[in-house]
Amino acid sequence: MLSGIEGNVQLEGKPREDEGKLIIINQQPVMECSLDILTELVKHRTVILRARGDSIPVAVAVANVITENMLKGNSKILRITVDSENQGNNGPLVSVIEIVVTKTN
Repeated sequence: MLSGIEGNVQLEGKPREDEGKLIIINQQPVMECSLDILTELVKHRTVILRARGDSIPVAVAVANVITENMLKGNSKILRITVDSENQGNNGPLVSVIEIVVTKTN
């Protein structure tokens, strides 16, 4: 798999129904990543796509491909969280996005 797939997580301060498989999105082809995510959605019903910096457009495109093309009518985006974090001591801020996608049927 091309995506950085981690174990089940619960986002800090979020309800338990948003638990899902955490998938780190990197700079990679959108369709290959979408197929990887689709496989995980079949297994886990909910996935959390997390991307940083230049990988954010890939994560957004993957979420759109899954919900609007591959699983149209059978999936939805539960939540989108946008934030930023420091690269290190006095380093630049880097944007971070988390997109929670769930399979409805």
